[in-house]
Amino acid sequence: MGSIVAIVGRPNVGKSTLFNRLHGERKAIIDDISGVTRDRIYGASDWNGKKFTVVDTGGFVHGSEEVFEAAIRTQVKIAIDEASVIVFMVDVTTGITDLDENVAEMLRKCKKTVFLAVNKVDNNQRLLLANEFWSLGFENTFFLSSITGSGTGELLDAVATEIEDEPEIDESIPKIAIVGQPNVGKSSLTNVLLGEDRNIVTDIAGTTRDSLHSEYNKFGKHFILIDTAGIRKKAKVHEDLEFYSVMRAIRAIEEADVCILMIDAVSGMESQDQSIFGLIKQRHKGVVILVNKWDLVNKETNTARDMEAIIKKKIAPFDDVPIIFTSVLDQQRIFKAIEEALEVYKNRTQKIKTSVLNEFIEEATQKFAPPSHRGKFNSIKYGNQLPTYYPAFAFFCNHPKHMKESYKNYLENQLREKFNFKGVPISIYFREK
Repeated sequence: MGSIVAIVGRPNVGKSTLFNRLHGERKAIIDDISGVTRDRIYGASDWNGKKFTVVDTGGFVHGSEEVFEAAIRTQVKIAIDEASVIVFMVDVTTGITDLDENVAEMLRKCKKTVFLAVNKVDNNQRLLLANEFWSLGFENTFFLSSITGSGTGELLDAVATEIEDEPEIDESIPKIAIVGQPNVGKSSLTNVLLGEDRNIVTDIAGTTRDSLHSEYNKFGKHFILIDTAGIRKKAKVHEDLEFYSVMRAIRAIEEADVCILMIDAVSGMESQDQSIFGLIKQRHKGVVILVNKWDLVNKETNTARDMEAIIKKKIAPFDDVPIIFTSVLDQQRIFKAIEEALEVYKNRTQKIKTSVLNEFIEEATQKFAPPSHRGKFNSIKYGNQLPTYYPAFAFFCNHPKHMKESYKNYLENQLREKFNFKGVPISIYFREK
């Protein structure tokens, strides 16, 4: 199960800055359509060899001051339900507010590990003031400054000790997750696939309550379907559906080998879809894009080819991805999606013999030699595929630091042309020979 670290707290205490530090990338999602820049609210992180997903809950709060308090309480509830570890952030410059007290009370009752992060502690006077926060009663209390980064390392070390090691997964049966925004048709797709004929579907015991694993074994296809859609809905539907569904999607991505990312044909690929796609790519999972509700689109003004081009532009540079247009309602091309997902699984698990890889290197470098650096000739001597669960390659050369990104992209494109890696992110590392 993928570990989720959720950052909760009032607005303006510095959650996004801490998120950027933990995530290690300052990337924003650009929403082409309306020209809005929305900071990414979740991303993959890796610390001391532990991998986890960080979620900044602040990015999901919309609305006025009064709405804020209720929204923040809802988010803390969801974080308590869904996250593995919670970082509760407060601000030394404002002291303990009523809302902080409120949140602290909710968190003290929960069984999850909570780290209290007192932010903006960047001089001695503030360090003295910070001591009042011990009164909130969290033994894991850290003083830090997320802007300068002081203290964040200690917090991360402590968070990492709470993250479970990634379990050894039974690799013999492909695991396919259906992910996407709310109301895009995920449950309908699951229902069509599994059908009413529930006897071919065995719910595998011991799986988490919130993603149902069903084993599909008919028509010569055998895989496990991870469905996050309509699983045993809570008695009270969470108001913040977007945030809730993101938490679910992250878990499913972590557990899957291949993700079927469903998007709505009418609204097209939105920034939220792009960030889910980004997360699938960061976690090195296979991906198939399924454009649902294609029956509702006017084909005269919007052909599949046009839409495919738009999607590819949005997911570039990793656009070697199957894109399938479907209507789950009319049950069009549903099984095509599964066939593609199983094909992607095969691409992701393929191993290339070292001798074949070295022939490839010779051809590729003859076609286009690595650029020299300050007159120094750079050449790749040999390469091998690394023993990871996704395709990763080490190329040994004399000046690995001076290999340009553009040459790495060239090699990736050549690899994709020569061997079928459709739908699969590839990693290339240059190492000193």
